Amino acid sequence: MNLPDWEMESGLWQRGYKYIAGIDEVGRGAWAGPIVAAGVIFAEEIEIEGVKDSKKLSVKKRTELVTIIKEKALSWTVQSVENTKIDEIGVGKANALVIDKVINELNIRPDYALIDKATVIEYKIKIPWETIIKGDNKVISIAAASILAKDYRDNLMIELAQKYPQYGFDVHKGYGTKLHKEMLDAHDICDIHRKSYKPISQRQLFQ
Repeated sequence: MNLPDWEMESGLWQRGYKYIAGIDEVGRGAWAGPIVAAGVIFAEEIEIEGVKDSKKLSVKKRTELVTIIKEKALSWTVQSVENTKIDEIGVGKANALVIDKVINELNIRPDYALIDKATVIEYKIKIPWETIIKGDNKVISIAAASILAKDYRDNLMIELAQKYPQYGFDVHKGYGTKLHKEMLDAHDICDIHRKSYKPISQRQLFQ
């Protein structure tokens, strides 16, 4: 199995870019909760092992890597856009907004951004950037960002499960699973559901 490597970053470092931000988002397709994105900037020649697409890591390993990534990064940030804003502006613009927030909140201004590929690229950033298809499988800094973003969002949904215990958010994390559908049928929607999403507004996905 191929793991993410430094090839993209190395090429940019050789071209004179010093601060390269890897960026990834999670939660775009969820029915509930926020979209969350993270950005990570590493120094050249840093050694960091085990970083890969967050979806391919156990919870224990991901938690361990979160600590290591934060310790070794020159700069990192995690940002979110709430479900009410997603309903207001649409998921595409919300996705772009959370990426913009990451760029602006990194305490080191990046020279270049490597962003995991999404369908919307309306980023309002004034630095060079590019999107990488399946970047969290190819680029270490993007994979590291995916780990921070997923860890943050999963933990948030676990916390929200205590406020809304009947929905199973700690299990499905707000995504469109059969369990989630069953809980909606039994309890209707709650405040953190994305009311603009058809599966929520119509609730007929599994019928």
